[in-house]
Parts: sequence; structure tokens; C-alpha cells
Amino acid sequence: MNLDTLNPEQRKAVEHTQGPVLILAGAGSGKTKVLTSRIAYLMEDKGVHPSNILAITFTNKAANEMRERVEKNIDSDTKDMWISTFHSCCVRILRKDINKIGYNRSFVIYDAADQVTLVKDCLKELNLSDKVFEPKVVISIISGAKDKLQSPKEFKQRNAGDNRLTKVADIYTLYQDRLKRNSALDFDDLILKTVELFRTNPDVLDYYRGRFKYIMVDEYQDTSKAQYELVKALAKGHQNICVVGDDDQSIYGWRGADIRNILEFERDYDDVFVIKLEQNYRSTQVILDAANTVIANNIERKRKKLWSDKKDGESIKIELAESEVYEADFIADTIWRLHKRDGRPFNDFAILYRANAQARPVEDAFNRAQIPYNIYGGTKFYERKEIKDLVAYLRVIQNPQDDISIKRIINVPKRSIGLRTIEKIEDRANLKQESIYSVLLDIDTNSDISTKAKGNINDFIDIVGTLRTIKEAYPVSKLVEKVLDLTGYMDELVEIRDKNKEDAITKSEEAQDRIDNLMEFISIAVEFENSTDENIEEKNLETFLTTVALTSDTSEEEQEDRVSLMTIHTSKGLEFPVVFLTGMEEGLFPISRAIKSMSDSDLEEERRLCYVGITRAKQELFMSLTRRRTLYGKTNVSIASRFIEELPDECIEKMYSKKQELPYSKANYNLLDKYTKKYMGSMSKTDMANKVNATVKDSKKETDIDDIKLGSKVYHKKFGPGTVVSVMGSDLTIAFEQQGIKKINKEYTTLDLI
Repeated sequence: MNLDTLNPEQRKAVEHTQGPVLILAGAGSGKTKVLTSRIAYLMEDKGVHPSNILAITFTNKAANEMRERVEKNIDSDTKDMWISTFHSCCVRILRKDINKIGYNRSFVIYDAADQVTLVKDCLKELNLSDKVFEPKVVISIISGAKDKLQSPKEFKQRNAGDNRLTKVADIYTLYQDRLKRNSALDFDDLILKTVELFRTNPDVLDYYRGRFKYIMVDEYQDTSKAQYELVKALAKGHQNICVVGDDDQSIYGWRGADIRNILEFERDYDDVFVIKLEQNYRSTQVILDAANTVIANNIERKRKKLWSDKKDGESIKIELAESEVYEADFIADTIWRLHKRDGRPFNDFAILYRANAQARPVEDAFNRAQIPYNIYGGTKFYERKEIKDLVAYLRVIQNPQDDISIKRIINVPKRSIGLRTIEKIEDRANLKQESIYSVLLDIDTNSDISTKAKGNINDFIDIVGTLRTIKEAYPVSKLVEKVLDLTGYMDELVEIRDKNKEDAITKSEEAQDRIDNLMEFISIAVEFENSTDENIEEKNLETFLTTVALTSDTSEEEQEDRVSLMTIHTSKGLEFPVVFLTGMEEGLFPISRAIKSMSDSDLEEERRLCYVGITRAKQELFMSLTRRRTLYGKTNVSIASRFIEELPDECIEKMYSKKQELPYSKANYNLLDKYTKKYMGSMSKTDMANKVNATVKDSKKETDIDDIKLGSKVYHKKFGPGTVVSVMGSDLTIAFEQQGIKKINKEYTTLDLI
């Protein structure tokens, strides 16, 4: 095996084959090359039989790539070598020995739809409502328990004080019983049952320990507790385990990944050989210096410093735009300039953002500029179900003869108007050669429709009639709000979100994402009303719908040369010559829930996410933020992200004057963190930014003393935040959070309203 193409550290990682090895592979440091070279080296130089090697990764794509690269490096047959995902590995083990824990070896694997059906059966058997215990939410909670290796009994004990989760534990118990009766496993069971098999059958575990003398695990920072226990069980004997990962890129804590697995690897094994791959083959040194400096602010990490032979490089450009519209236009203009001036293809560019709703203004700007793009890891804004539903309502309000839109919304939200009823209505409309709406208006004369369905249809017609009556009296943005209110569309999503808060990564978060998108649509309406576009003659509903249709009408022609739009999470593992990191504002990035959390680990994960975003860039990196951002229907003043402040001055070039600069300082962030934790729930995350700006920035205007009343939240330069509990003329009695109750004359003391 020729190792001459490896750098010295990579070569050490390949040649150290005995005992536990921890390879800390920084972004772009060639970890896949090291893993595949190590496998080839074991076989070619050390004479290890392929069947004695187990290499585990997270995706089928990564496993296939690894196998192909190994086969290119050696002449030996690799068919007996296990290079697979965690799930594929466990299926092979269970097919052979699962009967030893009471299951049939010909078990089937249930997919998500099968799981929903089974949970519904369990709910029916337990006489529980699927409205209260929404099946997908229950499945997610059960999945989380399995990821932590919690049996139904253990899960119930851990949640004994929570009546709702106790009921979920009962569902979990029956769910597992029914799975076993059906000779079935779900995907979480594949790992859970393999660990159970090993724990209860030492002979089976000994067999696989004897077979897999050399174990390698990729992306170790992303492993869960169940995956960690599986690997540890297999490697405990010989300890010839090599794990590769980067704690600085651990960004999946919200879905079960435990960063402690990689941070504490040296506690789990004796005499661990640690090697750091710090030479980066992707980015310029300027980009790496920025990434190194930002991530150094994290405490929970292994120290490493990326470096590159690409010493020259463009400085990181930071743009401060007036709004998200100007931010999007800046991105579009910059891409066109680099495309025309430097001949860069569009697929050189990637736009990365923290929240999906940020993509919408960029999509609009790209559509106006005719820049081809693809949305990765999500649906284009105007193609999302909730947006199409809302637009359909507006179309019916404007033109009730629109049969396509009527059919889309007549049972959205659900009104117990079934498909068969809709088919009968459509048949009658075709027979009479009338619109569906006309038939609905005369529904009481239709003998084919049940009394219950007629009542629901009349309710729907009343809602549409009310909205049609008020459409001329309201601006478009207010009309949109009325649609969401009168139809119950928003109420339904809020109910789903609030009743499923313990399930933060599935149903609740899906509902919140849809709410955010609907609020963002209100932002579109506000922009339309404030537009100075001379082509918009009348700012009414009809013109708005035309504008939306033209904005969302993109070419369906297949093009490979497209700009990539994606969340930063989706971008992990990818690289692009030019990257735009957008929305670099407090409350957006880092996201408000990380600031609100009492745990520093949440903010550290946000910083790791920023590190991932920075290191996606190979040659040029742009960061953008706005002075004011309209997001989720509300316009607020911004505070620059703490991650902007953490960038080294010598690496950045601000594309705006110092006079324009947004305030950011440690005092600013500390105050924001404190206010967010205390007042979040009664205030929006963007309100926090307004209040901190009003309190901290040097150029702020003093509060009008007449605005300070009983109950006002105020900030005093010396005593900090407090609440006015008494007003006697100019004398205020204020209960300060940290300094107690004090009397202050508002005529002679500067106070700021919070």
C-alpha cells in the first residue's frame, strides 16, 4: 500500500493499527482518505482478512463511497468485509441470532407508515384519542426512548410524575408487544435489539468480537447512546477500535447525538492514541483563521487549529443591509457580478441560513434576477403546502369560480367534508355546467349529501362570504390575517405545536415551521403594500395575487448549473467555492431558543453550527445581517450576532461605514441572554433585540419620562433592570432584580423602557 500521498499526520493515523485510536479530523482534512487508506493498509501490509474488518458510517452513500475507494487501492477481494451503516450492520446480526431473544428471524421492518398504523391500533385498544396522542408524536417520543436504550418500564419510571408521558409509556409497552406478535421491528429496534442480544447472550457477543478484530467508526461525534453502547460492546475485548470525527462539527444534539461520546473516548479505553488532522485541503487560510477564532470560544471541545497551504485568500466580506429584501438583492447582485466578471458558474455558490423561512426573500430576488437555484433539504417557499393553501383561499376570495382552489381548501382545515361528498358536488357541477361554488351555495337542495356534510359546507360558505365582504375594506396583509383567523387554520397549527412541546424535533417543530412560513407570507403582503414599484398600480388583492404568481413562476427546465440554497445543517459534508452566510443576527443565529436555554451547551452547538457554515467555503465567504428584519410577519430592529464579534479583525472587510454599524458587545449579549430567559413567553425573540438595542447602544434616544408608568419595565445604568411598583408624581418606586427596591426621581435619572 503506497502511503506517499498522505501527509505525516494522516500517515500516523493509518499506520497505528493496534489499540484504540481517536482521529480528530478537522473540516476538509481528508478523513475519508485516511479511513479507506487504513483499511487498505490493514489488508495489504498487515495481512488482515477482510472478514475481520468492520467499518461503520451513517449513510448508504458514505458506505458505498468508502467501499469503492478501498477497492481502487487494493487488488484483494473485499466481499467479506463489512462496510455498512449502523442499521445494515445490525440487520445482519439480528437475522442470524434474534431468535435468542424471542423474535422470529424472518422479522419484517416497519416503515413510518406501518408505525403510524400500529400506534393507531394501540390507541384504539387502550381507548385513547389519536387527537390527544397524535401517532407521529408518540412514535417520535418512543424513538427517543429507544435511542437512550430505555425500555417501556424504564421510560415509565423516569416519567412517573408526568401523566401524559405515563400514558405514552403504556402505548410504548403495547406497541412493543404488538411488534413482537407481528414479528416486526422498527428502525430504532434494529440497534436496540442488537444491544439487547449482546447483553443477554455473551456467546453471540464473543463471536462478533472474535470476528471483528478491527473496528472503524466514521462521524463518531454524531453517535447516540445506543450506537455508542453497540460499538463499545464489540470493541471491549481487543480494543482495536479507530473512531474518526470532529467534535467541532457536532451539530445534531437535537436528534440524539451525544458529543460526550467523542470527548470522553479516552476515558472508555486504555492508552488511546490521539491524532489530530489539522491540515485543511479545502479553504484558504483566511477562512480557516476565522473558523478557528470563532470555535475557540467554546469550552466543551478538543483543542485543534486548522491550517492550509493556501496562504492567500480574499477577506471575509460582511454586509449590513437595511432589510431582508436588500440583503437578498445584495446576494443576487454579488452572484451576478462574480458570474459575469470571473466566469463563475452558478453552482459555485451556496446560500446558507439558520431557518428555512429566510430562504423566501432570496428566492424572490433570484426569481427577479433570473438566477437559477435549487432548494436543498426543503421545499421551495411557494410550493409549501401551507402557502399553497393560503394562496388558494385568497384566490377563492377574489374569484369563487376557481374550482381548483375550492377543491383544495373546502376541507382544509378538516371540516368532515369527505372525498365522496366532494366528488358528488363536482359531478353535479359538471352536470349543470356550473362552478362548484354555485353548487355549494345551493347545497340544501341536494338530496345526495348528508345533513351533517351540508351543515359543514354551509359553514365553509359563510366563511368565504364573510371574507369576500371585507376584502375591499382591509389591506392585503390584514386580509391574510383574517383568513388565518376565521378559517381556524392558524389555531389548528398552534394547538398541534403547544400540545406536543415535549416532542421538540417532530410534530411540534413541524407545526412551528408551518406557522413561521405563514407569518412570513404576511411579510410578503407587507412588502407589497410598502412597495414603490411603479408596475404595481393598485395595491389590492387581485394585484397581489398576480405579483405572487409571477414571483413563484419559475422555469421547470432541468438545469444543473444552479445556486444552492440550504440550511447550515443540510450543508454539513458539502463544500462550495463561494458561500453566503445570511441572517447573522442575535435571536436568528444563534437562534433564540439557544439563548433562552439555561444550558451553555445549546449556545456552543450554535457556535459549532457557525463553524460548519464558515468551513463550507473554499475561496470566498460573505456574511450578511440586516438593520431591520421582517420575519414571521413582524419587523424588528436587529442586534449583530455574537459570532460576528468573534471574528478576527484581520480576516474581515466590512462593506459599510462605522457610522452604520450595529451595536454588539459582551454586555449587549449578556443582557439579551438575561432578558430572553426571563421574559421569553411574554415577548417575541425579536422584541428582545429591540429592548437590548434601546438599553445598550450608545446612540440610543432617552426614554420620554411620561412613558414610564406603573408596571413599566425599566433599565437603570447602575441598578440594571427593574419594574415600577409605585408612581407618586415624579417619584418612582422600582423593584430592581438584583438591587432590591429603590426610590428614584425620574426627572433627574435616565431610565430606559425595556
